This record gives sequence, C-alpha cells and structure tokens, in this order.
Amino acid sequence: MDMHATNPTKTMPQAQAPDATTWTLEKARALHDAPFNNLLFLAQTVHRQNFDPNKVQLSRLLSIKTGGCPEDCGYCSQSAHHESGLKASKLMEGRRVIAEATKARDAGATRYCMGAAWRNPKARDMDAVVAMVEGVKALGMQTCMTLGMLDLDQAQQLKMAGLDYYNHNIDTSERYYNEVISTRTFADRLDTLANVRDSGIKVCCGGIVGMGEEPMDRVDMLVTLANLPEHPESVPINMLIPIAGTPLADARPIEPIEFVRVIALARIMMPKSHVRLSAGRTAMTDEMQALCFFAGANSIFVGDTLLTADNPGEDKDSLLFRRLGIEPMDLETQ
Repeated sequence: MDMHATNPTKTMPQAQAPDATTWTLEKARALHDAPFNNLLFLAQTVHRQNFDPNKVQLSRLLSIKTGGCPEDCGYCSQSAHHESGLKASKLMEGRRVIAEATKARDAGATRYCMGAAWRNPKARDMDAVVAMVEGVKALGMQTCMTLGMLDLDQAQQLKMAGLDYYNHNIDTSERYYNEVISTRTFADRLDTLANVRDSGIKVCCGGIVGMGEEPMDRVDMLVTLANLPEHPESVPINMLIPIAGTPLADARPIEPIEFVRVIALARIMMPKSHVRLSAGRTAMTDEMQALCFFAGANSIFVGDTLLTADNPGEDKDSLLFRRLGIEPMDLETQ
C-alpha cells in the first residue's frame, strides 16, 4: 500500500496483516513516520477487519501487594530504591480481593487484573494468589495477574487455577532498557513471557512511552512484540505518569500525536490483539483519547486508580463513551 498517495479518489487496497515474523525495524519505522492521516486510515482499516470499532473492553486493576519492590524501575513509585513516599503493604487477604472483584464486575468490568509489587512470587505466596484466581474466576470474569518474573512451574500453577492472562511488560526497546532498569535484564522479561506462553496462559505485554526514549525505541519495542512466536493477546500502551521521587519524575512528556502514532502502529503490527489505552489517561484530553480509539485502541482500565496512580473514574469514562458512541465489549466477544 502506498502510504504517501495524494490522489483522494484513488481506491486504496485492502490492508493485510503481515505474518508475525516479517516485521523489520525499517518497515515499521516507515509506517510510523507516514503522513498522520494515512497512518490512521490504515490502522482503522485493520481495526475494522478484526474488531467492532465501537466496542471497548473494560478491565479493572487492583494492587494486591503494594510497595517495597526490590526492582529499580525508574518510573515506579513502588520501588524500594526510590523516595516516593509510598509505604509497603502486605499481601491483601483473599476475601477482600474477591469483594473488590465483585464490585468491579457489577460495575461492568469483564476482566480483573491483580498486581503485586514483587520481583517474583515466592513459594509461600503461591497458594494465596492461586486462591485469588480461583475466586475471581468463579465470579464469571476473565482473570489477569502481574507478579513479576515467573518460572515455568509457577506459570503452570496459575494456569491450573484458571488464570486467563499474565501481564509482564517489556517496557521499552532493548537498546534503551538499561537506561530505565538495572535489576533485571531485557532477556529476563522475554524468558517470563516464554514461560507464560508455554503454560497456556494468554500474554499481556506492552510498554511505556515518554520515558526519554527516542521514537525509534518505541518502534523497536513494538517490533519485538510483533515478532514474538505469537502476538500478545493484550498490548497495553502506557503513557508515563511522572512521580515525584522517581528517576523519571522530570521526564519530558510525549506529544499527543506521537502517542497516537504508537497506538496506530501497534494496531497495524498486531491486528488481532487488544490494544489497551492504559496508564496516563488522566493527562489526556477527550479528543486525544478519541484519536487513540480511532487508531485502534480497544481496551481500557476503569476505576479511580491503577495500582498507585490516578485513573479517570467510571462516570468520566461513561460520559466519553456516550459522546463517542462506544459501548463496553461483551465477554463473549473477547
């Protein structure tokens, strides 16, 4: 397809999703840098081939263990290395988790995500998190967890409990990774993704933009994801929320149009994945979010908080959805 075509009457060929292994950095960069309207047209075309363009999947995220994490991720308020003022907590009781999940289901969420600020779960933690998965699954919701690194045995335990998705972001490009994190490697993250996939759990994996990286790093991050043996079923794209006391507190914000380009590129490169407009929505205008939905984002977190960061409340999201004619996605279509 000629992304630089200028004849408005020219019939544009149907967009075709390429094989997962065909993406190169050069090919992806050419799409990313295409005229904005052409990029959005292609992204929306691909989106309509695979999804209802007016349906968005709703997830709810709960921090089941907050703060005290031994990792030094430069963006994270939960790291024990940073003076963010966040106090560490113990693992939440299972009954409370199920009660919160029930409220989320009754408010319209179809997927419940549980996150713990760990480098990796310890053996003593597994019975508790398994029980949480089983309890949320019994409510009729999809289940997701993010607990840090997993070995294959832990992944298999979670699969047997009924875990549908496991989130483990690669965060950024391999080139830029060491500028953000030093306590685990890029390869460590890929190993966890392989363990999750080999256990039969669906993969939720994306990254964060606005951390001081170059545009090429954003493209390279998506190339890594699109060239995995299978595309992640869910691809969260986070816009950095600068947090006082973290190394990235003064990072320069990404420009809105550049962020939308990342969403559009993710949709084109991973056509059947749910692309989640994730952290950072409180800093986005309604118009910016609308462009993201047009570019192919079709999943959001609902609720007032994302782990420890602010998030638009349900009332604001409901109002935006009504203005745009968007409806929550049914569980059966996910």
